[in-house]
Amino acid sequence: MAKITVDSGYMWLGLYFVLNLSLTLYNKIILNNFKFPYSLTAIHTLCGSVGCYILYMLGIFVPAKLGDRENIIMVMFSVLYTINIAISNVSLHLVSVPFHQMIRAMTPVFTVVLSIVFLQKHYPRKIYLSLLPVVLGVGFATSAEYEFTYMGFFLTVLGAVLASVKTIVTNRVQVGRLKLNPLDLLFRMSPLAFVQCIIYAHVTGELESVKEFSSQYMTYNLASSLLLNGLIAFGLNIVSFTANKKTSALTMTVAGNVKQVLSIILSILIFDYAINSTNAFGILLTLLGGAWYGSVELSIKRNAAQLLPTVNTTDDKYEHKSSDIQSHLSEKRDVVV
Repeated sequence: MAKITVDSGYMWLGLYFVLNLSLTLYNKIILNNFKFPYSLTAIHTLCGSVGCYILYMLGIFVPAKLGDRENIIMVMFSVLYTINIAISNVSLHLVSVPFHQMIRAMTPVFTVVLSIVFLQKHYPRKIYLSLLPVVLGVGFATSAEYEFTYMGFFLTVLGAVLASVKTIVTNRVQVGRLKLNPLDLLFRMSPLAFVQCIIYAHVTGELESVKEFSSQYMTYNLASSLLLNGLIAFGLNIVSFTANKKTSALTMTVAGNVKQVLSIILSILIFDYAINSTNAFGILLTLLGGAWYGSVELSIKRNAAQLLPTVNTTDDKYEHKSSDIQSHLSEKRDVVV
């Protein structure tokens, strides 16, 4: 039977849910007064930069030595991170929120397709089946009058694809050839993403609006709230990268969908958000699909782990059998990475 240790992927996934939901609801409250999403993201990345530097000075982690090629990959990753946020925010101005949520619910599907095409991964049939209620459930949970323009449709789909790419790249950077520590990855990415957010805020004119707002309406309480918001985002980034490393890219996209539905439930309780029977059915369907997916993934990992104790690698007569089982385990790992 699989054990849930203090350093297991499921513990980190649980922390991811708690911090992600907290930050989502906190952002909704903050943005009611501080209506500058790119500047808020810049605050998040600034807190990440400062926080990682403090942890580095305390000796919590040691940055890996990367060559020019690896540093270029880090720059490209930070650009992907920033563009993903920008595309998502721009598309929200061109489509309705329910339509935006419905398209974003397709992120696990895009993740599967990209993993199959570019990483030659293979998934069991049960994985595909478990994704159906997750995706359909979010569609039902957010069902309303869908409004969109053709450009808005294109940008929303592009944003969902970029979100899939970002999640896959995050996983590969940490478990692939580079094998970067989550703190090391955040340490390298945050300053680059901060600079890019500031540039984008300047180009769109948001930075000037922030200066005018701050000179008139910035208070100690609002500044403290922004700082706390940034610290929560810093914690979420650490947990998100670690959970991604210890689970898989697909697991994180499914978790994102389930988190989206849980945020709707909390919005009902906190903000008196009204839903109909179709929305309620979608919420239930997504939660059941997420539980089904988790059960399937856990079963696959448990079956793979149970193969190891049957092998006595010190006995020559089992040498060939050990090789076969290791090959089989390698194939199992390719199922859910």
